Amino acid sequence: MGAENHTSVTEFILLGLSSHRKTQIMLFVVIRIIYLVTILGNLVIILLVQVDSRLHAPMYFFLTNLSGLEICFVTSTVPQMLAHLLTGNGTISFTRCAAQMYIALSLGSSEALLLGAMAYDRYLAICHPLLYAVVMGKWRQLQLAFVSWAGGFLLSIMNVGCTFRLPFCGPNRVNHFACELPVVLKLACADTHITEGVIFGAAILILLVPLSVILASYGLILSSIFQMQSSTGRSKAFSTCASHLAVVTLFYGTVISMYMRPRSSTAPDFEKRIAVFYVVVTPLLNPIIYTLRNKDVHLAVAKVLQRRGLQGKAEL
Repeated sequence: MGAENHTSVTEFILLGLSSHRKTQIMLFVVIRIIYLVTILGNLVIILLVQVDSRLHAPMYFFLTNLSGLEICFVTSTVPQMLAHLLTGNGTISFTRCAAQMYIALSLGSSEALLLGAMAYDRYLAICHPLLYAVVMGKWRQLQLAFVSWAGGFLLSIMNVGCTFRLPFCGPNRVNHFACELPVVLKLACADTHITEGVIFGAAILILLVPLSVILASYGLILSSIFQMQSSTGRSKAFSTCASHLAVVTLFYGTVISMYMRPRSSTAPDFEKRIAVFYVVVTPLLNPIIYTLRNKDVHLAVAKVLQRRGLQGKAEL
């Protein structure tokens, strides 16, 4: 009888980043620019790796996967966010909310696993250079990429399934700019302790296990770097590792704050403020961080521009 008296929620209302119209328009312009630059920057990385044979190495194979993930991840959330900012209407159906949550969570989980694979790749390249070409062959690259993508999507089925098995009978106002699991879960009309336990367990697998691999890999890498005789080799190794660690710090720091922080200790707007970093900022910074000090990428860009210049002269 108690269940029959509940009215099922058919839609959610996303409150967004602001309720002030002028602020919404300003945010729309800024986030739209960031979104377009993010898509362009990650597409450039993918295209450069495809056209330049010098970038046909395991590190750049994983980097193209990361860029592809970032493009899909921002596209799963930001266009809807922009539409809501432009119209001022944050209504989203129950089904679309569930679909967005699953897709965004799956892609984010896959990125967490992929960053662990990238750390393992750097460990082999720096600590075992003689075995690197054999151990990190094309088949091993494909295996690690497949496990990262498949693992993220499979584990997210469990999280989202457990969440939407719960009854939602109101309220339906979500204090966020997207349907994100911890925030939507607060609106369930039932005890959520078991679901929260499942989510926390999945977070350990998705976040803490890859993070442990990353920390162990870079601990061994730093030890190996300090033993290098060549200052040029040390500088190149530090440069490569610093870019990866910057991405890891940005991504894991914000996501762990969102998914593994006690709910009672969070401020009302904490979730959506911290989510801005890994939904909007991190995908923008990834292509910049990985290419800013990367000489191989610089040479690839110069080569493409030179080809364009020669083609233009030939047409003239």
